Amino acid sequence: MAPVVLSNRQWTELQDFMLHAPSAKELCRAQAVLWLAEGETMEHVAELLHVSRQTVYNWVDRFAERQGLDLHSRFADSPRTGRPPSALGIIDPLIAEVIDTDPRELGYHSTVWTAPLLREYLEQVHGVVVSRKSVSLAIARLRLRWKRPRHQLSRRPEHWRQSKGG
Repeated sequence: MAPVVLSNRQWTELQDFMLHAPSAKELCRAQAVLWLAEGETMEHVAELLHVSRQTVYNWVDRFAERQGLDLHSRFADSPRTGRPPSALGIIDPLIAEVIDTDPRELGYHSTVWTAPLLREYLEQVHGVVVSRKSVSLAIARLRLRWKRPRHQLSRRPEHWRQSKGG
């Protein structure tokens, strides 16, 4: 690995970036490059930042590879691949469409919508299989709130007057 060499302009930009770094990760990466440019050893920089030497090598390589970009882009994490959120944006309009209707009109034995009931509805009617947590997050994104009843309404027992002393 070639030593890190910075011009005076890059040096001042890097020091200014460290003062206004958007995240701690980017600050550590900038500090590593600056210390290496000052002549510190790779082992000492890794020890100071509590990371492995390989991590510091990776930071310096990434900094060198992204030479045409601004400092934020040179120190930022790369976009990561992974499973995209499948329910995000798909179930929100479906829930918003049905939330104002009475679940009994659709054949459910409930007077209010709950996250498990909405999950069941989405699976049966729209064929969208989601978790209860995804439905809860969609409810929060839509800013829907309702209050559950605190009591059960039922018919009075046949002999209620006798139980009340009448």
